[in-house]
Amino acid sequence: MSTFRLFSVSLVASLAWATAHADTREVAQRHLDEYAPYLKAPVDDFHFWSFDHWRPLGPTHVAVWVSINEAYMLTVEDGCPNLEWAGDIGVTSQAAHVVSKRFDYVTFDHQRCHITRIQPIDYARMKADGKAN
Repeated sequence: MSTFRLFSVSLVASLAWATAHADTREVAQRHLDEYAPYLKAPVDDFHFWSFDHWRPLGPTHVAVWVSINEAYMLTVEDGCPNLEWAGDIGVTSQAAHVVSKRFDYVTFDHQRCHITRIQPIDYARMKADGKAN
């Protein structure tokens, strides 16, 4: 394969990745904006037994459901690369079945990002307003 052709293939792949990345960031920001009116005051921690599911909301935010109707938005420190691309996440719990903003982390792909803020999501109101996915 010629150098020019290899460069062209690399350039096309890079542009496709950049477009997908921009679309994903745009979608994540739209989701973050959709959740914003339903966020309650920040809390220091929350109790859980397991996670029902989660949703990336950009490079520093994820929504996690601890039950079908109980959800939290976790904000992590800046400098948490590729969180929005994670295939799966975990959350540490230094105290039994309690996630704390002081001590715990979102983990994924051999990374751990300190949780800096925890906000309950008024998911019942979100569902009542037809905004829940």
